[in-house]
Amino acid sequence: MAAAWRKLNGMTRRARFGMAALIVLVAAAALSLLWTPARRFLFGPAAKPRQIVVSGNIEAHQSVLSFTEIQAPIVYLPFDEGKFVRKGTVLARADDRFYLKQLNIDLASLQVARKQIAVDRSSLAAARNTVLNDRLDLSEKRREYVRAGGQLKAGAISRQDYDRAFTAAAQSDAALARDRAQEKVALNNVGLAMANLKAARARVGLDQVTLSHTILCAPFSGVLAVREAELGELAAPGVAIFTLDDLDHVWLRAYVNETDLGRVRLGEEATVTTDTYPGKLYHGRIGFISSQAEFTPKTVQTHAERVTLVYRIRIDIYNPTHELLPGMPADAAIALLPPGK
Repeated sequence: MAAAWRKLNGMTRRARFGMAALIVLVAAAALSLLWTPARRFLFGPAAKPRQIVVSGNIEAHQSVLSFTEIQAPIVYLPFDEGKFVRKGTVLARADDRFYLKQLNIDLASLQVARKQIAVDRSSLAAARNTVLNDRLDLSEKRREYVRAGGQLKAGAISRQDYDRAFTAAAQSDAALARDRAQEKVALNNVGLAMANLKAARARVGLDQVTLSHTILCAPFSGVLAVREAELGELAAPGVAIFTLDDLDHVWLRAYVNETDLGRVRLGEEATVTTDTYPGKLYHGRIGFISSQAEFTPKTVQTHAERVTLVYRIRIDIYNPTHELLPGMPADAAIALLPPGK
């Protein structure tokens, strides 16, 4: 030992410093190798993290709005992209002159149909009165015919007078049959007029519905994400005018590593944060967990180490102030359930 100490004293200061550094490095390496077994022996296995943080982008329900049942130029288009609109706001109007004319024509036909019903009902009433008169006349002629038969047997009248009474009764019966047929025709005319009135009302109703389709209104409150038309362009069924984002129903699309899938549940709460509003927390719940694994999307960034397979989740977020917009990057902290729960 004394010889080693003399040898160490005989070394230069720089050599002694290098030797000391080497001893420290060797000791640190040994300590790092022994720390993990020692920690497990003293404290048990390392606890798994209590929460995970996932990242993704805000998404929203989108509706592509277009005119239906019409073909006409656009004459009113007041809003641009990015505008927030309330439910029921008029977003666009198409030229409605042709549809107004068609409505006026069918309204006139409706008036004619109503008047025709009045005429046919009058004719039916007249036909019924005629039939009533024919019945009274036939009753009288039959009584005369019966009296003539008795008088003929008594020799009070001639055979010719008896034949006249018979003919009069037969003619009255034929007139009643004819007028009954005319009454039936008048009744059918009333039924036909009622059907025509119903058809005329249906045409007017259809015209009114078609006319209402010349106005495009917001079906819900939201932000106009895309405007795809300009003034003067032809509006037609299926031709997109606006894309409207529903900001009352937004969610975060994110992905959970396969190793953490068994520790998250539907309905579990999550806390969402964004770079746009630092320090502000938004409350959400897991509304969907995919049943099929996917390869890690290249666009997804997670705080945990990536694995090959991930599961897509949707976190529904309460967004009353409409601060969260589609496409906005966001993070969500999800508390993990204990293993086996």
